[in-house]
Amino acid sequence: MRASDRAYRTLLDEIQSGALVPGTVIGEVDQATRLGVSRTPLREALGRLVADGLLVQQSPRITVVSAIDAGDIRELFDLRRALEEMAARLAAERGDATTFARLASGFATASVDAPADADAYYRLIAEFDAALDAAVANDYLTSALRSVRTHLVRVRRLARDNPGRLQASVSEHRLIATAIAYGDADLAAHATHVHLHNALVSILESLDAASTELSTTIELGAS
Repeated sequence: MRASDRAYRTLLDEIQSGALVPGTVIGEVDQATRLGVSRTPLREALGRLVADGLLVQQSPRITVVSAIDAGDIRELFDLRRALEEMAARLAAERGDATTFARLASGFATASVDAPADADAYYRLIAEFDAALDAAVANDYLTSALRSVRTHLVRVRRLARDNPGRLQASVSEHRLIATAIAYGDADLAAHATHVHLHNALVSILESLDAASTELSTTIELGAS
């Protein structure tokens, strides 16, 4: 693996996992030393992350991890809704029924009670996404979906502390996969729409609750 690819993947994982929080300054010298690469491949990796929208170049010498606010999330879901509803519709028309029936069975038995279970569930979602891309067979659409998913990994972390929402998400994915397996394009698109609406509401509520808690903490500390 090229040094720039290794640096990119490491930084991408750290940004998506929250190890590098929004606003973190990414210093070239420090990061090159930490990742064991020279500054040229590091700059290439940073350029890719800036193009992904995960880093922001505030000045020629200052690069920071981009922020995520409610407005960003709404805009992301506007695009996600358009892309994923179309993808679900096309998958129902073009996809392999056996593949999606197997995925529906996987969602039917999925558990999210423990952290390890939630990790397994997200791996199942990744498998579902891959099957969706293969069924759609449209490079332009799948490229746009990959871009959205890059940001979605960060956003999904906001919902992991809501067990009820995570459990509902399992059922919603099962319905989408079942609709695709049966070739019901309208149901697949509608079930996707409902799933994305519920996901967005939950994430925004999580952000609002976190903001309220932070404000309360600050007020108590100042009193």
